[in-house]
Amino acid sequence: MNHIIAQPLELRPALPTIEGNVDYQEYRRQLLRIHELLLHGGAEADFVRAALAHWRAQTTTPLPKLSLTQQQKFQLHSRRALRCNIARTLLGESLRGMSCRLADSPLLQWFCQIDQLDAVRVPSKSTLDRYAHWLPAGPFDAVIHALLQRAGVAATATAPQPLGLAEAQDLDHYFVDTTAAKANIHFPVDWVLLRDATRTLMKATLLIRRQGLVQRMRPPAEFLTAMNRLAIQMTHARRKADSQKQRKAVLRQMKKLLRVVRDHAQRHRDRLDEGWRETEWTRAQAEQVLRRLDGVLAQLPAAIQQAHERIIGERPVANAEKILSLYEPDVHVLVRGKAGAEVEFGNTLLLGELPSGLIVDWQLYRDQAPADSRLLSASVRRVQAARGGRAVAAVTGDRGFDSAANTRWLASENITNAICPRAPAELAERLRDEEFCQSQRRRGQTEGRIGIFKNQFLGRPLRAKSFGHRQESVAWGVLTHNLWVLARLPQAAEPAHRAAA
Repeated sequence: MNHIIAQPLELRPALPTIEGNVDYQEYRRQLLRIHELLLHGGAEADFVRAALAHWRAQTTTPLPKLSLTQQQKFQLHSRRALRCNIARTLLGESLRGMSCRLADSPLLQWFCQIDQLDAVRVPSKSTLDRYAHWLPAGPFDAVIHALLQRAGVAATATAPQPLGLAEAQDLDHYFVDTTAAKANIHFPVDWVLLRDATRTLMKATLLIRRQGLVQRMRPPAEFLTAMNRLAIQMTHARRKADSQKQRKAVLRQMKKLLRVVRDHAQRHRDRLDEGWRETEWTRAQAEQVLRRLDGVLAQLPAAIQQAHERIIGERPVANAEKILSLYEPDVHVLVRGKAGAEVEFGNTLLLGELPSGLIVDWQLYRDQAPADSRLLSASVRRVQAARGGRAVAAVTGDRGFDSAANTRWLASENITNAICPRAPAELAERLRDEEFCQSQRRRGQTEGRIGIFKNQFLGRPLRAKSFGHRQESVAWGVLTHNLWVLARLPQAAEPAHRAAA
């Protein structure tokens, strides 16, 4: 069972009184309201229970029963993980920057519950990194959906609105759209991949040599210098009259240099695998360097072939076969035709919102996502499942979600279809319907919602590495965004609960 053990409240200093700064007062009021939503709205308790369940499920063997002290300590860190991640996402800070902000701000110390009377122990950037991965995206989604369900409960004569809102939120009208979540990679130029490979292989080789495992070779720094010099030549070759000929010649030199780099890296990799006991590293630390080398060595032939085909052979390479990054295998070419971003590199992100702006469905796609029209039914089903099977009343989207199959499916589910049709004649007919026009006018705000979410809560690009961590970042962004929206909504005249400042 994942029951939460009650913990005694610690003595905490009062927040200082700050006057004369309206922006700070609004920021403070916002954090106080989010604290109230977490504490009395049930989100914090849901998160702690989910973290306990996840911790117990990580092993296949039965875990010994936690002692009272151990569980209380785990609960404390779960609460701090929740609050530190919310504050960091809200501020858009890096791990190191957030650690500094926590050390400097009494308000953030109070919100993250680290403001003890005797001493303030601020989490380091490494601790904040562990907090960022405290709970995976799967069980985390249930915490967000539970908060949304409480937002839709109306007050009664005997019970107030669970979140202290003036009005229950409309959960029946659903607005959906897709966007591109840009990955944190540089523009995927073919010869730049070769430079990246050289850097990774030689830096890993240098680490191995520093542990005393050496093979005969020139200093690794010389290979880095040589590759950087060739990269500069490749950059300036495009300005010359015979640029194509010059680029081919430089690429041939890169390929020749990279073959030598690969052989040296492979020999040092094998030497480390066999003789890691001669180093100061543990096997786990050695495995970290081995994985770094193996990841690049495995992709190197394909990266060289890709550069050869495009520069020397002057032949196109299909998007599905391209290597966009040596370090992020789950990113794709996303051709969206947006102003200033004709092509983006990352993953397709589907977002669905309510009329109030609360995000109710989110899905980051690992593989190349199909057309928007093929994503609609799965999205609506996820929303209905999160609501305990209760159907939505209406669905609104742009013309990318329109299809004959979706029209038939929405009709069979008795869901109002407010999706913009593709056919001009059908659109002209639908524009005579006032309800459809209102839904489409409201849909324009979904574009703005996506911009707010990506710029303020997700980051452009998304800093998280690996697809699993990007999923977690999206979930944290959704939770923080929804708390931010709820904190701005009107409260009931007599709130049921008040946070203790």
